[in-house]
Amino acid sequence: MKNAYIHPTADVSKKAKIGSSTKIWHQCHVRENASIGSSCILGKNVYIDHDVRIGNNVKIQNNCSIYFNARIEDGAFIGPHVCFANDKAPRAITKNGKLKESSQWEHGKTIVKKGASVGAGSIILPNITIGTFAMVGAGSVVTKDVPDYRLAYGNPAELKGYVCVCGAKITNFEEKSNKIALICSGCKERITLKKIK
Repeated sequence: MKNAYIHPTADVSKKAKIGSSTKIWHQCHVRENASIGSSCILGKNVYIDHDVRIGNNVKIQNNCSIYFNARIEDGAFIGPHVCFANDKAPRAITKNGKLKESSQWEHGKTIVKKGASVGAGSIILPNITIGTFAMVGAGSVVTKDVPDYRLAYGNPAELKGYVCVCGAKITNFEEKSNKIALICSGCKERITLKKIK
């Protein structure tokens, strides 16, 4: 936890692992066995559930809820008010009316890969992978995987094109057999991807 900053109002479990130079701001709650890498920023009122894994250089904006079984890789951006759900059929009680215990929930896994961005107010359902440098537009409900370098938005989110590492939408691309070559008109980056069937 070298050079990490934790605001006095944040509630960070002693069993959580916090990387160097990470900043955890007002009213954040980081649960036991969560792992947060180095040089991350958690904005005000972020909730990190137990056993969540967050890589290095991740920015999580205000009021996000990231629940058990989520993994966020290096360099990802999570916009304000994003919620990661982890059970597709949640119920507070069992069939006989008793309050469910944590072991009775069916937790799906969610992965946000390196450099991906999730826009403000989005909801990510369980068992979803958001690919490397993919981008989810603000206010989306993500019900299926978003492949690498793809742009998706809407409710439910649909694939709407390609995005560059720099974040610009790519409109210039060439298709050859089973590959697509993306050319960013902004930073001139060239990205080669396999075609999705």
